[in-house]
Amino acid sequence: MRWTLKPKPDPEKVKVLKEALKVDDIVATLLLQRGIETYEDAKTFFRPSLNDLHDPFLMQDMNKAVSRIEHALENGENILVYGDYDVDGTTAVALMSSYLKTRTSNVATYIPDRYGEGYGVSYQGIDFADDNGFTLIIALDCGVKAIDKVAYAQEKGIDFIICDHHRPGNQLPNAVAVLDPKREDCEYPYKELCGCGVGFKLIQALASRRGQSVEDLVAYLDLVATAIGADIVTITGENRVLAYFGLQVINGNPRPGIKAIIAEVKKEELTITDVVFIVAPRINAAGRMKHGNHAVTLLTETDFNTAAAYAVEIDTFNTDRRETDRQITEEALQQIEEQKEQERFTTVVYHETWHKGVIGIVASRLTETYYRPTLVFTKSGNKLAASARSVSGFDVYNALEACSEHIEQFGGHKYAAGLTLKEENYEAFKQAFEDVVSKTIDTKLLTPEIKVDLSIELSEIDAKLWRIIKQFAPFGPGNMTPVFMSENLRDTGYGKCVGEDESHLRVTATDGNQQIVGIGFGLGDKYDLISDRKPFKAVYTIDENHWNGTVSLQLKLRDLK
Repeated sequence: MRWTLKPKPDPEKVKVLKEALKVDDIVATLLLQRGIETYEDAKTFFRPSLNDLHDPFLMQDMNKAVSRIEHALENGENILVYGDYDVDGTTAVALMSSYLKTRTSNVATYIPDRYGEGYGVSYQGIDFADDNGFTLIIALDCGVKAIDKVAYAQEKGIDFIICDHHRPGNQLPNAVAVLDPKREDCEYPYKELCGCGVGFKLIQALASRRGQSVEDLVAYLDLVATAIGADIVTITGENRVLAYFGLQVINGNPRPGIKAIIAEVKKEELTITDVVFIVAPRINAAGRMKHGNHAVTLLTETDFNTAAAYAVEIDTFNTDRRETDRQITEEALQQIEEQKEQERFTTVVYHETWHKGVIGIVASRLTETYYRPTLVFTKSGNKLAASARSVSGFDVYNALEACSEHIEQFGGHKYAAGLTLKEENYEAFKQAFEDVVSKTIDTKLLTPEIKVDLSIELSEIDAKLWRIIKQFAPFGPGNMTPVFMSENLRDTGYGKCVGEDESHLRVTATDGNQQIVGIGFGLGDKYDLISDRKPFKAVYTIDENHWNGTVSLQLKLRDLK
């Protein structure tokens, strides 16, 4: 692990903020590192308000989208709400369809089959719309590159409204409206919305035309918060507000589908991390193992008992998904070990029988293991399909763009993307991808990095600091849980490996003045560093330990040296 200590802010700025907020140096420093420089900034950060959300009509094409939907509603047109099969797509479809159903009964949903149709807008989906008399398709979390598909729909008299957040290509589809904050000509102030977030801005705009405010739409924010967590978008600005209020809905009065998932796992107060690791995988499992329709059905169900039955079924999909991804990860790791004859800057593996629904998860696991830009391929029809994952600081989307002559189609983000190519182009693509990455990546990015906010003494960790840090939540990209470093530590002699396979480490660390318990998951192999009271330094986050009705502060160790 590379430990990188973040630069300390200007001491004068620390002093000014500290006095304005009546906080200590640690809190003022943490806030300045997050771009919070004034009392007003801090107020917005600590007290998110729905009034901080931007006017949806600032988004390019929003007026056109609203006018076309209003026209459809007035004329009794059939509207098809179309979305991708992942969490962002299925939550967006659930959000848009359930809102429109409060205005008309002429609404249906469509999720493409991951295996039969692949990602995004499909000809099959357009044919379905045509066969069933739909004249308007609202596409969510996909569509910004669907130029040919939108043209095909036009020939059949079907209009498109696209709500996407992926990077557009050089040309936009000829849709009635393309809502995407990443459009170069879009001046919307916040660029990092997820697909469900863009969908929420559209229903906010539609509702405003009827004299409703954003307060009237709060019940939809459980879906938006789930998508924000699952899609790993930055939790800053507007996303922070949406996630903050969405978590309140999830923990207070969630829709029956989300309530049923929470009931299955018997968790009380959920954080955004719980949403990422508990709620999202179950919603995702439907599209991975069976069909995304199951997720939409669960998320739009209004009866809790029916939703509970769906949640049990989806939990089974998730159990199957876990077993499948464990098996494929083992096979992929073995394949990489066999290929280790030369140093590579990339990890690219392929097997024709691997389950397409879990290759993205496997790619993430391989990236964690080898810390290289990673592609996992499988057979999909007569093509090969892959999921790409990257390491922090390297743009895998740009690298794929540089290899586009070998690719049929691709799309995604800086750190995660998907692509298809012809089987005969696999070897040429694999080499081209290796060449591009090896020439453009900064080699230090191939060693995992822990960004450390601040070096502190153990004596500075107290209940007051913890109370304020908890208010920094919801945490996520752009606002990660503060990471601290402490030096000249020793174990008091009670350090030991714990867990069934002794893979975790428990220490009672002291700096001579104060002692505190630390737990390091997966750090059992570092025991020698702390044995016999040898001095060590640690990077960690602060956490709560609940034991026998007692709550105490502990260190959640990230690494030791």
